[in-house]
Amino acid sequence: MTEKKHKNVFQKGAISSEFIGNSIAKHQTKTSIGAHNIFLGQVRADVIDDKTVTAIEYTAYEDMANAKFHEIREAAFDKFELTCMHIYHSLGTVKAGEICLFVFVSSPRRKIVFKALEYIVEAIKADVPVFGKEIFEDESHQWKVNS
Repeated sequence: MTEKKHKNVFQKGAISSEFIGNSIAKHQTKTSIGAHNIFLGQVRADVIDDKTVTAIEYTAYEDMANAKFHEIREAAFDKFELTCMHIYHSLGTVKAGEICLFVFVSSPRRKIVFKALEYIVEAIKADVPVFGKEIFEDESHQWKVNS
């Protein structure tokens, strides 16, 4: 039984460790699952031109982004034997060291979750119109380029 429903992809601010832990705990009743894999994207305190990034302010074309998230989900369910998948991305300001992306996949078998997670995260980075404005310690900023 695959779980294709999905709640809000976008979360206001950082994604808390409590939210991540609770998400994992909710799946303990789904006893057909044999493996989970998670990706946590964390804001780095990069130094660019002698200035340190203290936060990233995320914005998105939400309708377009949600459509892309949906396409990625559908493609992943078609390509991999997943029991469930969840994607959460921050909007608003996320400080260096905080989590801004949480992707969680589950399957009956472990090898599937490794391949599926890489596929999903790479597709999000390449295709979803989410934009990050890097905020520096002196309060100047620049638009982030995904790498």
